[in-house]
Amino acid sequence: MTIIITNDDGVYSKGIKASYQALRPLMPLIISAPESQKTGTGRGFTLYKPIRVREVKFGDSIAYATSGTPVDSLLFATRGLGICPSLVVSGINLGENISTEITASGTVGVALEAASCNYASIAVSLEVPKDMAKFEEGKDIDFLAAQHVTRKIAQTVLEHGLPDGVDLLNVNIPKDATPATPVEITFLERRLYESKIEKRTDPMGRAYYWNLGDIIEKSSPGSDVYCIKNKHHISITPLSIDLTAKINEKQLEYLL
Repeated sequence: MTIIITNDDGVYSKGIKASYQALRPLMPLIISAPESQKTGTGRGFTLYKPIRVREVKFGDSIAYATSGTPVDSLLFATRGLGICPSLVVSGINLGENISTEITASGTVGVALEAASCNYASIAVSLEVPKDMAKFEEGKDIDFLAAQHVTRKIAQTVLEHGLPDGVDLLNVNIPKDATPATPVEITFLERRLYESKIEKRTDPMGRAYYWNLGDIIEKSSPGSDVYCIKNKHHISITPLSIDLTAKINEKQLEYLL
């Protein structure tokens, strides 16, 4: 029995170290994660070039740092090392992963990949007070509440499994959470950001473009966005890897 821990912030992130500390009392752990920041890689994996792997010191253990994506790191652990995990935990991610935009997240993407391989999986993300914290590997971030939630949910899933129709859990913790913060079961809000491309000019007078996004203020009660941003509660969203629309087939007869 083994838990695989991975992430998209990189093996040196304080978030993955917090997960390790939270989960080590439960069972043996394998840490396999990208060697550097891989935010926004979704469920992508590496083709047409080799994946390099090296062992790095990780507390009183070692971790496997891969040159690839989070999914590459998971596949190295399961196929390269032959690990059949009882549970895959992705995170603790620096920054929330909420709304239907989670498909872009490497944190959620690797949990989706694990679920598609029939491994129980959890993606855990912690809201942080500023974007810079993500790229400072979690400097000055308090992970106490996130560790408490991660350990509790992981232990419950290990003992009872996931309900029929649920392939993975997407867990988000507000930045001001404590171990006593209420927990809600939520659904994915439609969108979180209003995306835009901003044109800028470099010192040589050449144009370049920057992906930006303003948070959409309105959200639906019961959604993950409303839970985190309005109520400041912990959100657990059950997900399925089956993206088939749940509709009556007769609604599409006009296409035939």
